[in-house]
Amino acid sequence: MSDRAEMRGPVTRRRRTTISGGGNGATGVKQANGSKLHDAGEKPPQCPAKAKKDEVDRHASNNRKADGQMRVSGEQQLANAPRKQRSAVEDINDRLSCHVLQESLLSSASGYSNYRGILNWCVVMLGLSNARLFLENIIKYGILVDPIQVVSLFLKDPYSWPAACVIIVSNVFILAALYTERRLAVGTISEMTGLILHIFNLTALLIFPSATVLTVPSMTPVGGVLSLGIYTVLFLKLYSYQDTNRWCREIRQAKAKRLTRSYSCPSVAQSNGSAVHSHVSYPGNLTHRDMYYFVFAPTLCYQLNFPRSSRIRKRFLMRRLFEMLFFMQLLVGLIQQWMVPTIQNSMKPFQEMDFSRMVERLLKLAVPNHLIWLIFFYWFFHSSMNFVAELLQFGDREFYKDWWNSETVTYFWANWNIPVHKWCLRHFYKPMLRKGINKFCAQTAVFLVSAFFHEYLVSVPLKMFRLWAFMGMMAQVPLAWFVSRFLNGNYGNTAVWISLIIGQPVAVLMYVHDYYVIHYGGTT
Repeated sequence: MSDRAEMRGPVTRRRRTTISGGGNGATGVKQANGSKLHDAGEKPPQCPAKAKKDEVDRHASNNRKADGQMRVSGEQQLANAPRKQRSAVEDINDRLSCHVLQESLLSSASGYSNYRGILNWCVVMLGLSNARLFLENIIKYGILVDPIQVVSLFLKDPYSWPAACVIIVSNVFILAALYTERRLAVGTISEMTGLILHIFNLTALLIFPSATVLTVPSMTPVGGVLSLGIYTVLFLKLYSYQDTNRWCREIRQAKAKRLTRSYSCPSVAQSNGSAVHSHVSYPGNLTHRDMYYFVFAPTLCYQLNFPRSSRIRKRFLMRRLFEMLFFMQLLVGLIQQWMVPTIQNSMKPFQEMDFSRMVERLLKLAVPNHLIWLIFFYWFFHSSMNFVAELLQFGDREFYKDWWNSETVTYFWANWNIPVHKWCLRHFYKPMLRKGINKFCAQTAVFLVSAFFHEYLVSVPLKMFRLWAFMGMMAQVPLAWFVSRFLNGNYGNTAVWISLIIGQPVAVLMYVHDYYVIHYGGTT
C-alpha cells in the first residue's frame, strides 16, 4: 500500500502540473518553490522520486516545443512556397526578356543630352563643305591673295598719309578735355562754361574726321573706317571722362567722405600680388599720365583707379601677338580670295534686278561674311584687347560673355561687346531711368544711338548714304520684342543666329555691293 501510494502521488502531481499550464507552469512552480527554499536558506531534498518526476517533465516540455516548431515551420513553408514559385518565374522572365519600359534617346522625355558626337559630325561636315568651296574657288579664280595689295587699301599716294595725320590730330581733342577739367577742378571756369566747352569738343570730335574723309581725295575707304573708328572710341572715352569728373566734383561739393572712387564704379582692391599701385583721388587724377593711360586702356568707362595686374606675362603676351598677326593675314586672305570675287559676280543680278539671283548671291555672300565676322570678333575682342590689357597691366579682362548662347536679341547685344554695353548702361541708360523715362523708351534710345554710329562708320568712309546699317540696327527693336515674346530656349537661340548670319552682314554687303557698282560697274 505504501509503495502504491508513493507511485500514485507523483502521477497525481504530474497531472496537476500538466493541467495548470504544461511545461512552463511546472517550471514556474519549480522555480517558485526553489526560490522560496533558497530564500529560507534551506536546500531542496534530493529524493529519487522527485528527480524522476523532473526528468519526465523535461521530456514532455521538449516534445511540445518540437511539435510547435514543426507546426510553425510547416506554416512558413506553406507561405513561402508561392514566393519561391514567383521568384523562380521572375528569374526565368529576366533571363528570357529583352525589353524594358524606356523612351527613345532623341525624345525630350528621355532626358538624354550628350550630343557630342553629333556636334563633331557637324564640325566635320562644315569643314568638308568649306574645303569644297575653297577648292572650287582656287580652281575657278586661282590664287588671288596679294599682301602688297593690302597697302593700297590704306594709301593711294605713298607720299600722302591722310588717315595717319587725322589720327595724330586727335591729341588736340584729348588735351582740350584734360585742360577743361583742370580749370573746372580749381574753379577757374563755371560748370556751365565747362559743359559748353565739352559739348563743343565732343561735337568737333565727330565732325572733323568725317569732314576730312569726305573732302580729302586721297583718303581710302579702309583708312576712313580706321580713322573714324578711332575717333568714335575717343568720343565715348572723353564723354565718360568728363561725366566721371563731374560726379567727383558733385561729391566734393557735397562734402562726402569718400573721394577716392568714381561715383558709379565699384570698389576694387588696388594691391595684387607683389605690385601695389598708387591710389589716386580727385583732382589728383587730372594728369597727362592718367589721361593717356585711359586713352590706350581697353575700356570706354573712366574711373580714377583701375584694377591692375601684378606683372606682365610674357608668354601670354607673345601668344596674343601671334594670334593677332595670324588672324589678320587670314582675314585679308579670305576677303581677297573669297569675298571679292563673289561680290564682283553679284553685280549683274543686282543691275538686272533678277530677284531670285539676288537672293542666291546674298545668301552666298552671307556665309563667308559671317565667317569673317567671327574671326574678326576673336581677333579684336580676345587677341588684340587682351594684348593691350596685358601690356598696360589692365586687370578687367571681361571684354565679352557667352553671347553664342543668347536666347534673346537683347542678351546678345548686352554680352558680345562688354565695353560698349558698360558705357551705354552707365552713361546713357541708367541716367535716362533716373529721369523717369520707362525702360522700353530707354532701350529704344540706346539702339537709336547705336544705329547712328553704325551708319556713321559705314556711310562716311564709303561716301554714300543708304541707311542700310541704320535700318538694320533699328530693326533689332521689333525683333528683340518678337523673340522674347514668342520664342524661348533653343528656338530663341536659333533666331539670334539667323539674324546674325543673314541680318546685319547682308546690310554691310549691300553697302559694299553698291560701292562696287558705283565705282567699278562700268569697267566690269
